[in-house]
Amino acid sequence: MTVAGPVLQLAVDVIASSDLETWSEACGSALEGGARMLTLFGRFDGPAHVLATAVLQGSDGRMQLLRGRAVRGAGYPALTVGCPAVHIFERELWEQTGLEPIGHPWCKPVRYEGARQQHMGEYPFFVLRGQQVHEVGVGPIHASVIEPGHFRFMCLGEQVHHLEIQLGYQHRGVEALLLQRPPLALAPLVESIVGDSSIAYVWGYCNAVEALAGVQVPMATWQLRGIALELERIAMHLATLTGLATDIALLQGGSTLGRLRTAIINATMRVCGSRFGRGWLRPGGVRFGITNALQQDLQQTLADFARDMAQIGALMQGAGSVQARFRGVGVVSTKVAQELGLVGLVARASGLAVDARASQSGLLYARHPVNVLTQSSGDCWARMVLRMREIEASVDWVQRLLQATGPDLAVPPAVGLGPLAPGQLCVSVQEGFRGPVVQILETDSAGCLLHYKVQDPSLLNWFGLAWALRNNEISDFPICNKSFDLSYCGNDL
Repeated sequence: MTVAGPVLQLAVDVIASSDLETWSEACGSALEGGARMLTLFGRFDGPAHVLATAVLQGSDGRMQLLRGRAVRGAGYPALTVGCPAVHIFERELWEQTGLEPIGHPWCKPVRYEGARQQHMGEYPFFVLRGQQVHEVGVGPIHASVIEPGHFRFMCLGEQVHHLEIQLGYQHRGVEALLLQRPPLALAPLVESIVGDSSIAYVWGYCNAVEALAGVQVPMATWQLRGIALELERIAMHLATLTGLATDIALLQGGSTLGRLRTAIINATMRVCGSRFGRGWLRPGGVRFGITNALQQDLQQTLADFARDMAQIGALMQGAGSVQARFRGVGVVSTKVAQELGLVGLVARASGLAVDARASQSGLLYARHPVNVLTQSSGDCWARMVLRMREIEASVDWVQRLLQATGPDLAVPPAVGLGPLAPGQLCVSVQEGFRGPVVQILETDSAGCLLHYKVQDPSLLNWFGLAWALRNNEISDFPICNKSFDLSYCGNDL
């Protein structure tokens, strides 16, 4: 198999732009051939036209880009009819550009932007009819520290027949902000897009601008970025597990897992000064290395952590109360996960072996490969156990890399970046703890950023959460929601 990298770069003038119907047919053929829709988005091309771009990923990890051009308000045969996984992309494309997916079964806004935000009350919720059916609304104002989101449950008694999730209550205009600064000065903004995925976002951004600038960073830089990302993965999986334990009143689990997360984020802080890794990665290199003293500190921290994590993991997996609460709850089968196009850990918990670190490994993961772990049951139990297994795998990966690199991973010399190449389109994919963070940068004829598209894995997985609640009791929602642990702000760009 040809190893694919995390970046696809193409000259814009070699990207053929077909009419919208031909483009739709080409996308449909690729999807029927087994490709996954990595992303689909649009941008305006002058006052009267829209460019629709689809990026598909084949079974070998390689990316393919297809582009269509149409006048504003044009229609095309909806891809969702044959591939439900595309539904969210086509809804967003319609909302942002007006291109209409004809025959789309669920064409309504993903979020309300700009002036349209004042019309969120007009959102066309699905209605379940029946004399004894009742609706329960949660949000958008929540009792805890949480982003605004509205969950509407259609219930018969305590059983949920349908859950609809409406997000986008504080549209931030992130993609527009990214075009207002010099492209090499965007790191502080990029690493703040989704605060618990700072490393995944900024690494993907660095990969893109380095490719557009025509430079390659040394292996030591890749290794330090990899360590940063795995520490983030460990810490955020621990945050989810802490919430799961707390939601079922397993106080020993909640307190212990919270303590262990603190140990990991403090280890990150000792390296770079930020518990969330902000400021560690920058285009052309990294700002902080791992000296001999820091490496010994990190190795000892991980060894102590692994011992305690094994104990609390065994306690939680062995507790009858935990098994009774999580097993068989919030099930998403492999078939449904495939059809909905789920990504990241929730897809792997349903038996889909999808992980960009393996399928699009690049230099780092080709030299230091990761094992793609899966669970088969697709329930809250599977998502809990898989997080524990991925934590163990990440700890082992970091320890093996530190041993392989020797006693000192000092800061490698930064690579100077000149202007970005003009007339280029670059797709960057980085597997964060939720799944693939996708960023697309396109430059104009002067090398300035023309378009910056950001896609959080949560965009694809929210409907999976809605599916997981079907035929479960409404009291199961907190643990299902936490087992997915999706990002509200990642959906509200």
